[in-house]
Amino acid sequence: MPHDDPLYTDAALVTFYDAENEGGADVDFCTALARGGGSVLDLGCGTGSFLAGLDVPRRVGVDPAAAMLDIARARPGGADVEWIEADARRLDLGRRFDLVVMTGHAFQVFLGEDDQRAALATIARHLAPGGRFIFDSRNPACREWEEWQPHNSRRRVSHPRHGEVEAWNSAVHDAATGIVTYETFYRLADGRELTAASRIRFTPRDELARLIADAGLTVERWLGDWSGGPLDDRAPEIIPLGRLG
Repeated sequence: MPHDDPLYTDAALVTFYDAENEGGADVDFCTALARGGGSVLDLGCGTGSFLAGLDVPRRVGVDPAAAMLDIARARPGGADVEWIEADARRLDLGRRFDLVVMTGHAFQVFLGEDDQRAALATIARHLAPGGRFIFDSRNPACREWEEWQPHNSRRRVSHPRHGEVEAWNSAVHDAATGIVTYETFYRLADGRELTAASRIRFTPRDELARLIADAGLTVERWLGDWSGGPLDDRAPEIIPLGRLG
């Protein structure tokens, strides 16, 4: 995963991640998947809220951003998790897990097919026989980037240290590559502005299906949202749930 996105590497911005992303249906869904298993590997674990709150004997969280892992280690329950600063494209722990997850749209930071193949190979390399994997990617058919514009993305964010913060986005989509470059803006109460630029790729389902199969993985179910809804052109997410082929 890229190391240079300030939303994940700048300590001044990392604290906004949980303010906008804490909890959610993905955490609930993956917690249910992990129940009864002995081990979970979270690729792109971020600030560690999923693993720190999970009742599973062996939990490993991997992320390339040291600032995110600092927050993860300090969480209640964080001391019971193994946190590793590493890139999911090159990870080889020499261990296998009952469940491998990559949520929070972390898969979308892999902008080229070679990087996507490397990430999927990492998933396959770390899956135990009978183990399952799951990850999410936004559905390009929904064109979500059109919502990430200043006129319709303005919102108020409650931050534990800065109080009420005004936030908004802007985004540009490259139709040839499926890559969206977007900026995130936070205006603090004292007038200061914090900004970050990010790039993510929107990959169609048929391309994902081909890459997943090439990695030796089999999809058991394609989900369109974290409530288990069907995948169609109106579904916001592309979520493959599967196992080793």
